[in-house]
Amino acid sequence: MRSMKQWSQLKGENSWTMFKILAELVDGFETMNNLGPCISIFGSARVKEGHPHYELARKISARLTEEGFGIITGGGPGIMEAANRGAFENNGISVGLNINLPFEQFHNRYIDPEKSLNHRFFFVRKVMFVKYSQAFIAMPGGFGTLDELFEVLTLSQTGKIKKIPIILVGSEFWLPLKNWIYQSMGEQFSYISLSDIDMLPVVDNEEEVIQIINQFYGGDGSKGLQPTFEL
Repeated sequence: MRSMKQWSQLKGENSWTMFKILAELVDGFETMNNLGPCISIFGSARVKEGHPHYELARKISARLTEEGFGIITGGGPGIMEAANRGAFENNGISVGLNINLPFEQFHNRYIDPEKSLNHRFFFVRKVMFVKYSQAFIAMPGGFGTLDELFEVLTLSQTGKIKKIPIILVGSEFWLPLKNWIYQSMGEQFSYISLSDIDMLPVVDNEEEVIQIINQFYGGDGSKGLQPTFEL
């Protein structure tokens, strides 16, 4: 059992943690508030330059900058690097929301220096992803990608954020999951409404991504200038 002294120390640590969280939020808001419309791109940290998923993320990002959107990623290697690179090479806004991890995560070199944020807390990082994005693009990835995707789906389904495009890129990777969601969660057990599956279009190239976003915003990304939600 903890002693009274240990409990007192723990309470003090909790108070300081609160201030750390607040400081991280304030830093993020001050950096992100003036960016204009942006798109968040999620995906694996493990793919390398030359991999089809890497090169497709790079193309999608470049096309989005041509449409007037900035790019937000987790700031690390793999698909995050590819997306930042596509924006950087096309003179677009390139934002990195880095997270301190014991492996895999480090800043990629295609982030605008003044738009690179360091996070201790995953939930604060997610706030930045969600609050300042006018669409979400999920490339193939692992647990982190699925975590980010289902967080956004839950917030959209429950009305905690505005309805915005959530696009899955890579039919070979995503269609089995989408079919399972429809058949098991929807048809078999009725744990979601079958119409919820409409939130998840699956595409395979950059032009399909642009088409969905332009259709949603009527060809004008400035419609999405407001944050996705207000705290």
